Amino acid sequence: MQWSKLLSKERWPRETPEEEGDTTRPDWMTVSRTETERDYDRILFATPTRRLGDKTQVFPLEKNESVRNRLTHSHEVANLARSIGTHLVHSELGNLIIEDAISGGEWKEDEVKRAVPAILAAVGLAHDMGNPPFGHQGEAAIRDWVTSREPTLFQVREDTAGYSAGDLIKADVDRLTKQHREDFRQFEGNAQTLRTLTRLQVVKDNRGLNLTFGTLAATMKYTVASDHVISEAPAHGKKVGYFAAEADLVATVRTATGLSHGEMRHPLTYLMEACDDTAYSIVDIEDAVKKQIVSFADLIDWLKNDETLKEDELAQWVLAQAEAGANSARRAKLSSAEFNDVSMQIFRASAITAFVAATIKCFTAHYDAIMTTGLEKSLLDVSLAAPLAKSMKKFAFNNAYKHREVLKIELNGFNTIHGLMDMLWRGISERESFADPKSPRTTPFTRYAYSRISENYRRVFEGRDTAKRASDDALPIRYRELQLLTDMVAGMTDQYAIDLYNELKGFHVGASA
Repeated sequence: MQWSKLLSKERWPRETPEEEGDTTRPDWMTVSRTETERDYDRILFATPTRRLGDKTQVFPLEKNESVRNRLTHSHEVANLARSIGTHLVHSELGNLIIEDAISGGEWKEDEVKRAVPAILAAVGLAHDMGNPPFGHQGEAAIRDWVTSREPTLFQVREDTAGYSAGDLIKADVDRLTKQHREDFRQFEGNAQTLRTLTRLQVVKDNRGLNLTFGTLAATMKYTVASDHVISEAPAHGKKVGYFAAEADLVATVRTATGLSHGEMRHPLTYLMEACDDTAYSIVDIEDAVKKQIVSFADLIDWLKNDETLKEDELAQWVLAQAEAGANSARRAKLSSAEFNDVSMQIFRASAITAFVAATIKCFTAHYDAIMTTGLEKSLLDVSLAAPLAKSMKKFAFNNAYKHREVLKIELNGFNTIHGLMDMLWRGISERESFADPKSPRTTPFTRYAYSRISENYRRVFEGRDTAKRASDDALPIRYRELQLLTDMVAGMTDQYAIDLYNELKGFHVGASA
């Protein structure tokens, strides 16, 4: 792999002079942003980014604004990733990266020093954009809805033979490949992120946010199609990286960035993933303390009694820093709640400092492997921070993720998504002509349900997406129907999902339904 390609500034080309527009700039307008910095800005200002503010990180429908949601989590990941990128380009290893990048003749040293932190910040901010409402329970609910309705979705009864509509549907469903079906059986928020960035947002040219190929490649935490997922595979192959609808797009991006060999990750993806792992390993516990589900003392007792950490230098340093901070807080005679809050802030700061240092050290040590064969595990899992991270994740799982309050709201979210998908599926599938996605729906309810789906998503489904590279004409209609359904549900916030479910449920009665 070569950094001159990995940092590719290339975007999808305009197809007509009208699309290109007037690219000249007046004298007073100086170009102050690089292409990769513009990528970050495009993500920051995108509507799906703002929606992350009402999407679950750990605690669904949380009213305490100091507890994290997907947006605050994403900003924290972006900030950590940017800081690592800044350190990297000013390090000895950074000199090698810069030399490799400028050797291609398209980059200057200052541009590379700005590009690496900017790409890391951009992918850190975007990494959860495709996650559905209610956290990972939202993904589970979508998968469960599909698998529980497979006889209806993926099979057509033989007694429909002789009816033109039935024959047409059967012929279409028969075109579904294993990948088409697995895209929904194994629905994955990471693959939906790529789709959201490249297909579902409208700027002016039907190319999504039209990010640079370097940024898009680094966004892909997983790199395999749904029919090649293996749970025991290396880190990049454990989950779906992209859907069939984006396969051609992914091939183009990987070729442009020099990743066409095998299914290798972009090197910066390892750093973004490590920042994501760092954030949720540490701050999920801080949020649990804020909600008084656990206390600072509970965490310290857990870590001190973990035999795997007794001789671990990094863990012991973090514990020493945390205890020194806690002793200072005790002398200030704070209330119990404030003591917990302040002590956890000190613990969080110390732990993040240690994790970031371990990430940088690990990336440097494994750089040659990352650039040639890739790593079997995530960066954090092979770093000095691995034992502490594993212990903290286990603590969070036992004491926060399985808390009754969390499970209760997750269950409500699970049922909400199931009900929504039932009603929206009727709006999508019950139309006069199966072959024509734009044809009128058959009842007042289905017409209304279909109208409640976002225009952006309906435009893609109905074939009004004019970009030639984005054409879905070759995909089975049943696949496009299901993708419209998952596009809509994944794009919802927690509260919007509940509100729309209640709204549609109120109409889903009587003759009009």
